Amino acid sequence: MMSSSGQILVLLCLLAPALAEEKEERTLSPESQKRLLEEMVWVEGGTFTMGSDLESASRLERPAHEVTLRGFYIGKFEVSQELFEEVMGWNLSYFPGEGYPVNNISWWNIQLFLERLHEITGKQFRLPTEAEWEYAAKGGSKSKGYLFSGSDEIDEVAWYAENSKGRPQPSGKKKPNELGLYDMTGNLWEYCHDDATGKPYRGIARTNPVEGGWEKPFSKKMKITRGGGYEFEEDESYVFRRDAATPNVRLPDLGFRLVMEGEKAK
Repeated sequence: MMSSSGQILVLLCLLAPALAEEKEERTLSPESQKRLLEEMVWVEGGTFTMGSDLESASRLERPAHEVTLRGFYIGKFEVSQELFEEVMGWNLSYFPGEGYPVNNISWWNIQLFLERLHEITGKQFRLPTEAEWEYAAKGGSKSKGYLFSGSDEIDEVAWYAENSKGRPQPSGKKKPNELGLYDMTGNLWEYCHDDATGKPYRGIARTNPVEGGWEKPFSKKMKITRGGGYEFEEDESYVFRRDAATPNVRLPDLGFRLVMEGEKAK
């Protein structure tokens, strides 16, 4: 087991790019801020069935149960490398490229990004809860009950093992789901705010549930990831599939999507 001093050293190494930029002014061009807000999609609140009782569902994806959520804004696309680099000053994506989602970042890196984005814009951005993510992926109040986010035919909506050529692809090249959201199946797994738990869907409030609360942004607990990725097969990409990652890990198939607090603009 790693010593306390060793754990601190690992943490500092993981956070080094962000810490190195700490004294620089944090900026985001007016054009980037406008694009960011225009790409936030309103999801009307409602009640939906979370999880699955299908035979193919694992014990971590059962039982199907009702969850009620308030409305929220969610990003039309996975966060881009351009936005991340403009805010943070660095981009360590394993697969770099214009128009590609940022990848190879940790949950802790994301928390620093969210903090800076709030300071720049004055808006309260965060990761989606797992329930918000699944509700949005299933199409919210417009859901048609698809197996994948936006279709029963995975090739229409997702980059996955059979068509991705072993790497993520530029955002927004496949068909969107019922809410106009892209790549919620396939391309990159997406971090959620929630802690992973060995007893999923049990003992959690059914209204606006979140596992682990909001007060520990640098928790060491495993974090939920959702959506499947470019190297996963069709049956591993159903919209109810769940996975998890440690908050300090950086992987080439891990990214994220923003949620923004606030009421629907009139």
